[in-house]
Amino acid sequence: MQLAVWTYEGPPHVGAMRVATAMERVHYVLHAPQGDTYADLLFTMIERRDRRPPVTYTTFQARDLGGDTAELFRAALAEAQARFRPEAILVGASCTAELIQDDPGGLARTAGLDVPIVPLELPSYAKKENWGAAETFYQVVRAFAGPHAPPPGTPRPARPADRRPRCNILGPTALGFRHRDDVGEIAALLARLGIDLHVTAPLGATPADIARLGEADFNVVLYPEIAAPAAAFLARAFGQRATGTVPIGVGATRAFVREVAELAGVDPAPVLERAGSRLPWWSRSVDSTYLTGKRVFVFGDATHAIAVARVAAEEMGFTVVGLGTYSREFAREVRAAAERHGVPALITDDYLEVEQAVAALQPELVLGTQMERHIAKRLGLPCAVISAPVHVQDFPARHSPVMGFEGANVLFDTIVHPLMMGLEEHLLAMFRDDFEFRDEAAPSHLGATAAAAPAVSSPAVAAAAPAGDAPSWAAEAERELRKVPFFVRGRARRNTERYAAERGLSTITVETLYDAKAHYAR
Repeated sequence: MQLAVWTYEGPPHVGAMRVATAMERVHYVLHAPQGDTYADLLFTMIERRDRRPPVTYTTFQARDLGGDTAELFRAALAEAQARFRPEAILVGASCTAELIQDDPGGLARTAGLDVPIVPLELPSYAKKENWGAAETFYQVVRAFAGPHAPPPGTPRPARPADRRPRCNILGPTALGFRHRDDVGEIAALLARLGIDLHVTAPLGATPADIARLGEADFNVVLYPEIAAPAAAFLARAFGQRATGTVPIGVGATRAFVREVAELAGVDPAPVLERAGSRLPWWSRSVDSTYLTGKRVFVFGDATHAIAVARVAAEEMGFTVVGLGTYSREFAREVRAAAERHGVPALITDDYLEVEQAVAALQPELVLGTQMERHIAKRLGLPCAVISAPVHVQDFPARHSPVMGFEGANVLFDTIVHPLMMGLEEHLLAMFRDDFEFRDEAAPSHLGATAAAAPAVSSPAVAAAAPAGDAPSWAAEAERELRKVPFFVRGRARRNTERYAAERGLSTITVETLYDAKAHYAR
């Protein structure tokens, strides 16, 4: 197991906690050592929930390993049932407790409790958080909706003519990136289409709600990382069809509306005619066309990385120079998307590999997770967060979806604002000789500690510097390069190095810098 300072995903029991915390009247009994209660902070501090997750830990200590840890689990299970009176209990083990092999599922089945038990087998050393959330949701759906499935081969009855179509929304969890706001936006969109929302799960659902999932006409899958296995089970058991389009961006939202309308048998035209997104107009505006062709690097979970790369390329006129994900289960889909953009896919859960890729590509904008925010700040690049993992600032109190037509507006602002701040920095550069400005001042929106030019102290940044017999930069040329606005400085550096290499120059001087500028300006 690789030790890391940062991780994109936690262990699978954190994914199970996301499902349990999202649901109502469910409790999770987790066989775990004392230190694993840290996971509560993810919800109370980062997501700013007003109550602790519905989780009871056995919190065994080192001295307990010489005794009966199985009895500790039984006691915790009985106490949780008596204290919280849930309608269902999930049981499992953390990565540490998995090593002592106490079998929480087997212990729970023999405990004689009068409450449904859902045992979770989550291999902590082979799988991670999103897989754990997907497996937990699948097991919950199978446990409560499964018994209501008709016999195999039974044709699905037609919807009564006097009943409006209805659907389930599948996938939103606690600690998800804008899940709460996305659900509100998509529910409103479905209502405008004349479609009733039957159950949203796991967010806000009870075990009784899960049992009713099969009554809906079809399923809307918003987050395939979480909901794909459950949706596949519902398709097999109840014959329910599911959406395949994730409504991120104007184009995808319009395609989603048409897909949902086809599944429900309704007319999409009234909704499509009143889309309400300002992104298309802004994308054609003077301020935005100035940004056309900006080089962007995208990294995150598969759902958001693929969708945001498409928005950046097709709806905003950017050039995608890098696309990647930490979601290894969706590597095939990300590779296919990267191929459409003409770039290699970066499939990794090592943030140092991501940093090296960003440093080597020197994009003009990074769209990623909380970790890419730190990487970009370290490299002096603008960045916006478009995917989990995120920090507290990415759980805003305001309504801020990324899905649907309003989500397209939010996404446009998210992507464009870091670049538009570059215009402000350019004005500051024009007045750099005034007494209140310093040439060494870093761009204000990149943080007080950001360097005026990318440092070469880390291996990742050093990877971006010319290697071998590539031209080197004279000190005065480096100083002159710093006068170039930061948001085009990377391109100026690359063009100058290419110009010098083509002419066999071993050292880049100030004259070389301006000769290259004149050459590429023709």
